[in-house]
Amino acid sequence: MADELTPETPEEEQPKKTHKQRKNGLYPGVSDELAENMRTGWADTELHGLEPIAQAAHTAARRAALSERFPGDRLVIPAGRLKTRSNDTEYPFRASTEYAYLTGDQTENGVLVLEPTGETGHTATIYLLPRSDRENGEFWLSGQGELWVGRRHSLAEAEQLLGIPAQDVRELAEALTEAEGPVRAVRGHDAVIESALTDKVTKERDEELRVYLSEARAVKDEFEIGELQKAVDSTVRGFEDVVKVLDKAEATSERYIEGTFFLRARVEGNDVGYGSICAAGSHACTLHWVRNDGDVRSGDLLLLDAGVETHSLYTADVTRTLPINGSYTDIQRKIYDAVYESQEAGIAAVKPGAKFRDFHDASQHVLAEKLVEWGLLEGPVERVLELGLQRRWTLHGTGHMLGMDVHDCAAARTEAYVDGTLEPGMCLTVEPGLYFQADDLTVPEEYRGIGVRIEDDILVTEDGNRNLSAGLPRASTDVEAWMARLKG
Repeated sequence: MADELTPETPEEEQPKKTHKQRKNGLYPGVSDELAENMRTGWADTELHGLEPIAQAAHTAARRAALSERFPGDRLVIPAGRLKTRSNDTEYPFRASTEYAYLTGDQTENGVLVLEPTGETGHTATIYLLPRSDRENGEFWLSGQGELWVGRRHSLAEAEQLLGIPAQDVRELAEALTEAEGPVRAVRGHDAVIESALTDKVTKERDEELRVYLSEARAVKDEFEIGELQKAVDSTVRGFEDVVKVLDKAEATSERYIEGTFFLRARVEGNDVGYGSICAAGSHACTLHWVRNDGDVRSGDLLLLDAGVETHSLYTADVTRTLPINGSYTDIQRKIYDAVYESQEAGIAAVKPGAKFRDFHDASQHVLAEKLVEWGLLEGPVERVLELGLQRRWTLHGTGHMLGMDVHDCAAARTEAYVDGTLEPGMCLTVEPGLYFQADDLTVPEEYRGIGVRIEDDILVTEDGNRNLSAGLPRASTDVEAWMARLKG
């Protein structure tokens, strides 16, 4: 990694004409001659006639709905800022979901502002960092200048792409400080913007905005459904990649599985939508095992929970529990088939007009039946479910909303989410599991250390549902045949 000439000072906070020298930099400064040389001799690279991004019409409709919901209020939705990973290196930037949902933009420091035009209606403006300034040397002296991190779109280019008037974000904080009238803002992403609004917002009003934007994402539009299917299709290919290299994972560790899936995510998408769970053996009993540093052994199961995130930030969330050597043992198959039967019951319960909880209840009922049948719990099943006794081995809920966040719509009101009703266009996961911890003395020894989860991404349709991840087999015999084909 190149040694920067200047410090980590954010570009919009740096002086207009000077740039502080980085401590321990190899150059003592910039001569007037060099500064003058760097100002000239550059071609005009402005882009013209750009087509709007694919979701521009959809983001416009979302902003219109937002405007209608909060008449008369100034609405401020930031993208967020770079976060330091260590010293002068940053984590890869991921724009806030609310900002990306309303604009389609993903650049750091961006802010969407909806200014009220009266009692009804708003004028939308997107505030962005403009092209790096070549006159003052910003483009090569700033650690976030174009010669360090790449070209940004000009404000004029951004307007063409996003369909929103664009202005310089470096002037926004001061303008917000002086603004009058009621304001609502999405918090937690941009401390500079929040500071400018300190005396203008309330926690309660801001929470109403956050809740609205969370609930607005529950029903997906045509563009979003296409992106979710794209994410799932790439995820299916990522799972196939993993099966083909399980022998290499056995020679190394779970990290080989993680890296293999990550390659597919980066080649076909933006990233993984969440930390991949590559849990071999008893690690499958840890619900969010993301250390991925354990051994991969023939005869054990691999619980792979992973999802590709598309370039537009929609993510898949799929889980398969695979026999590492290609064949389930009798006890593994017994537990796997129980989870599969539970998932089948859950998926069948997903349909318009059903309660959100219905698929969870259907899945849990099957698992409770199995646990009673196996002698692990004393029936009747209704008693088990009433007391939640099955949760010792099922642990988690059976699914969640899916979209731009892997646990999408998380800020929605309970009555609109888990106590709500399913509608066409909603997308959710169905993911029952059974987990028998390695140290659980209440189950037979042969059960211990076995964890199984099967998860699919289900779209609610007008007449039922569609399994977006049907490209991956689920039944145990189908999984074995699929793995055999991939391994050749």
